[in-house]
Amino acid sequence: MQKKNKKPLREGKAKILYPGPKRGTIIQYFKDDLTAFNNQKREQLLGKGALNNRISACLFEYLHEIGIRTHFLKCLNMREQLIREVEIIPIEVLVRNIAAGTLAKKLGLKRGMPLPRAIVEYCLKNDELGDPIISAEHIFAFSWATPDELDEIAETALRINDFLSGLFTGLGLRLVDLKLEFGHCEEEDGSVSLLLADEISPDTCRLWDRETGEARDKDRFRQEMGEVKAGYEDVARRLGVLNETSISQNF
Repeated sequence: MQKKNKKPLREGKAKILYPGPKRGTIIQYFKDDLTAFNNQKREQLLGKGALNNRISACLFEYLHEIGIRTHFLKCLNMREQLIREVEIIPIEVLVRNIAAGTLAKKLGLKRGMPLPRAIVEYCLKNDELGDPIISAEHIFAFSWATPDELDEIAETALRINDFLSGLFTGLGLRLVDLKLEFGHCEEEDGSVSLLLADEISPDTCRLWDRETGEARDKDRFRQEMGEVKAGYEDVARRLGVLNETSISQNF
């Protein structure tokens, strides 16, 4: 796609959305921007967008195979995906398996402590407010989702977490936590479906090497660990969507 000939529908921290070729479709372009702390920290990382495009596409394809409905249709090129148009529900759904990040800080938990069970949290998707944690009562009171929708969201989020935890375990990685987003999609018959949207990548989940405990995700940028791109490349390589030749030729 020649982006210069397309007017963006909207631009976020990590992606730009353009009109798709057909009604109800969108072209999702992955940027090289690295952001943290609600966009307070920001840098460019050459090739990050292409890595996240490949990683997210691979994981969404796996989820399709187990019956999870998503907005993903196909990859168009190194940086773009064709997706279904959805109206994003303004809720970030966090599934946590191991204490890390804000959970460890707020509850005084030791980083790396396994949780008794997977914990689902909800945050309002609003950078200006710092994505505050919200309860189901907030969600229902402000009509962000119905009780039935929230039940479906929680059930789907836990199912995704279970599947990806097993997938990453087989790749020598530990899924510490992940952030998911969902949206409403209008079907051809006029009905409305609930779909998984956004992306799943080292930008949106914490992944630790099972042997060393080293982060292979955006924490390398947040905490200034260095070798950020190497962490993303390692995840892509383990998933089989990147090899040394493609790295040298495309990045």
